[in-house]
Formats: sequence, structure tokens, C-alpha cells
Amino acid sequence: MTTTVAAYAAPSAKAPLERTTIERRTVGEHDVLIDIQYAGICHSDIHQAREGWGEAIFPMVPGHEIAGVVSEVGSGVTKFKVGDRVGVGCMVDSCRECEPCRSGREQHCVRGNVQTYNGVGKDGRPTYGGYSQKIVVDEAFTLRIPDGISLDVAAPLLCAGITTYSPLKHWGAGPGKKVAVVGLGGLGHMGVKIAHALGAEVTVLSQSLRKKDDGLKLGADHYYATSDPKTFEEPAGTFDVVLSTVSAPLDFGAYLGLLKTGGALVNVGAPEEPISLNLFSLIGGNKTLAGSMIGGIAETQEMLDFCAEHGLGAEIELIEASQVNEAYERVLNSDVRYRFVIDAATI
Repeated sequence: MTTTVAAYAAPSAKAPLERTTIERRTVGEHDVLIDIQYAGICHSDIHQAREGWGEAIFPMVPGHEIAGVVSEVGSGVTKFKVGDRVGVGCMVDSCRECEPCRSGREQHCVRGNVQTYNGVGKDGRPTYGGYSQKIVVDEAFTLRIPDGISLDVAAPLLCAGITTYSPLKHWGAGPGKKVAVVGLGGLGHMGVKIAHALGAEVTVLSQSLRKKDDGLKLGADHYYATSDPKTFEEPAGTFDVVLSTVSAPLDFGAYLGLLKTGGALVNVGAPEEPISLNLFSLIGGNKTLAGSMIGGIAETQEMLDFCAEHGLGAEIELIEASQVNEAYERVLNSDVRYRFVIDAATI
């Protein structure tokens, strides 16, 4: 039988989130029921709740940075038991048959992965996310949170952590490499921590020097304000990787100019507006403009284990569920250091 649980939902596009109830499906053979303890607030939640990325499904329960404890398992579950500490990220299923799925890149499922919220499950019903008390997820899309990370700071790793870890690993961030992280927000601060832990020399490129002390404490070696024209002159041609974590359109030609020959500008932020680019900024220097979208399930588990090994968690501000609408406005005003996390006990 289904389970009725409390949640916070946007009833329509751009409407304030409000407390409501939703139905969670019966625990199936390979499902786990998770008592959610913490849910991070990602900028993606705001984009989708306000239809910034296109038409969405309402009512919408956002949240794809979920940490909690298993309270029930299906009869065929082998990976988890009651009491295990687990997480759920941006997707809860995929076709599992296409080449990307078979190679552990479920995020790029040819048929489209099933999003944790604002998606449609294989049962044809809308998916609801982590701003709720409980969630039912197939064990194949459930992650184990190592004991070395507390659940509150682990929750944002399920999006912000993997979104930055995956491209940094793919583009070879490590000893002897210079990495610049554009933006020191929810994604950017994890990018700095992870790039530093991987052994790279890390530079933050932020609008101002307001967060410089924070950036250096998080692991940055250098910090520049992008509002200063010298930022695009002095370090020009020095970076192996520039990781852009911001959701605003940038002057990509200027940022490509910061790369070494053969370097890569990798975008994980998703602006609502299209961008323009003079291709000569790519052709000169054999440079790459790339994108990256979270990671597969195996890589996400690898990231969690890496973070536990290196003592990494998100820098968070814990809030009650009733503060979610205020938190959204503060995210838009860049007034958070560095990730809001909802205490699910307050839902």
C-alpha cells in the first residue's frame, strides 16, 4: 500500500512552496524506503520550480540532495539493510539497457534518466523529491553514505559534490595541474575543496574579493575578482582547466583566454539564456569548451568515498522547512555560505 507523507511543494510555476502531503509508492521487491533526514537546496530547484528551464510538472516537490536512513527494504534487496545511511541524487532510474547505462553513465541514458523530481517514473506517475519526510527508491539508484561524513553535510554532495567531482576527474585535475573555479557558491565551494584534495593548484575566479578568506580556507591557492580587468590579463594562458559553476551567461571568450594550449573550459552551471561565442577563441590554442552533468551511480559512490577519505563535506546553513521560500530568495541574492540544507524533521 502507498504511504502518505508530508512534503513542501510548489503548487504552480513561481508560486511559493507550501506544506502538503504526497503519496509514496509501495516498497517493491528491489526498493528501499528512506526516512529523509536532510535535503539540500540546489539552484536547480529554483530554476525548475519557476520554470526557468521550460515547462515543468506541478505540484512539484523539489530536492535531489537527499540524505537519510533506510527504514524498510524490499524482499529482493541485497545492497542495503534497515538502519543504513544512504543518499539519493538527481536521478532515480534509467532504461539500464542503452550503452551509456551499461557503461555506468546512467545520467546520459539515451531514453532519458528518471529525474528525482519533475520527472515521470516508469509507472507513469510524476516523481517527487527530497523536500519530504520519506522517499522510495530502487536500490540500484541509492548511494551508501560512508560513516566518515555526517548526513547534514553529506546531502549536498549528491548534486554539488558529484557535479564538480566528475568533470575534475575527467579533465585530469591533480598534481601539476592548474585549475580555476568560476564562482564560489554551492557548486563552486565543493569544486575548490575537491580540486584541492585531488592535488591541483586551485584558483577562484569570483565577482569580487568578498569571499577571498573563505576561498583560501577551503583550499584555494589564489583568488581573483572577475570585476578587475587585470584578472583576464595576469593569469592568461595559465590554466589546464577552468570549471564554471555559475548560472549566469559569461564572456566565454575571456575565460577561454585564461587556458593553456589544449586546456578546457568546462561548464556545469546552466544559464537560462543562450550564449554566444566567437569560435576563434576556441580555434586559437586548440582549446575545448565542454559541459558536464552530474555522474553515474558508480562514480557518485566513488565521490562519496573520496570525500569521506579526505574529510570533505559541504559548508551548510541548516534551516527549517518553513524557511524554504526565504532561502530561495537568498540563493538568488548569493546570500548563503554555501548550501542551505533543510532539516526534514521540521517538514
